[in-house]
Amino acid sequence: MTTKQKSYIALAVTSIVWGTSWIASRIAVQQVPAFEVAAIRQFIAGTLFAGFFLVKGEKLPSLQQLKWMAGMSVLLFVAANGLATMGVQYISSGLAALIAALYPLSVVIIERVFYKNTKITGFTFLGILLGISGIGLVFYEHTFHTQNPGYWIGVGVSILAMLGWSVGTIFIARKKMNINPYYATGVQMFFASFILLAIALISGKTIPVSQIPLKTWLAIAYLVVFGSILAFIAFIYTMKYLEPSIAALYAYINPIVATIIGSFLIKEALTLNILLGSLITLIGVYIVNQSLRKQRKALVEPIE
Repeated sequence: MTTKQKSYIALAVTSIVWGTSWIASRIAVQQVPAFEVAAIRQFIAGTLFAGFFLVKGEKLPSLQQLKWMAGMSVLLFVAANGLATMGVQYISSGLAALIAALYPLSVVIIERVFYKNTKITGFTFLGILLGISGIGLVFYEHTFHTQNPGYWIGVGVSILAMLGWSVGTIFIARKKMNINPYYATGVQMFFASFILLAIALISGKTIPVSQIPLKTWLAIAYLVVFGSILAFIAFIYTMKYLEPSIAALYAYINPIVATIIGSFLIKEALTLNILLGSLITLIGVYIVNQSLRKQRKALVEPIE
């Protein structure tokens, strides 16, 4: 098997596993509070990740690096992952994954409003319009297929989670630390687990660890082993051997995987309008990403 073939297999693994991770999260929070689930997941994954690199000889982070990683852990693993886990208590895994996929649109808007360094071209505007229209169609369809009174709570916290991820990625791009990014990810997960646990304890929404059912532990194990380790390694492999535009295709496949598999495994609503809205949204996100790449390429190309 060639390296390219292995790369495409790794891309498929990333797309499927991260898509099904939304379903695993939804299963996990059915009987255990969301922030407790997120805290357990991040503690185990962070300990394994950071511990692996420490054993491999990585030095302990400096005080400056620790401050930076603490800030990133709040944005990426407390706000983004914690709130996203809370969101799937109230909305379908497919809708949650679709909202998360909107982050390129929010990055464009944030960059334009606060940093004035992104142009909203006609092409970009078309992508934003399609993204909003598609998600609007999915919202409309889900509204008539749910009896859940917390539906809009789930939508709201999922949007906040997406915004947290957007802000975190902007900060990472603007202020990079000279540290192994995978080691840093493990440390951030480890930090976040204690913050998430504190939130869970303060809110009073926890259950004794001894009372966590086997189904939840199995879902958490899937999230740690497959979602946080296997898929992450596969993603690194795709980024190393495939073009970035190809490696990024997982982001467009995840919501479709979550929507379709969620309808079979946990009986989530699946209609033609939901599929159509999802496809329109993902096309819009793709257009925005292509517009951004063209702008960045123009900035680095020499003037003749």
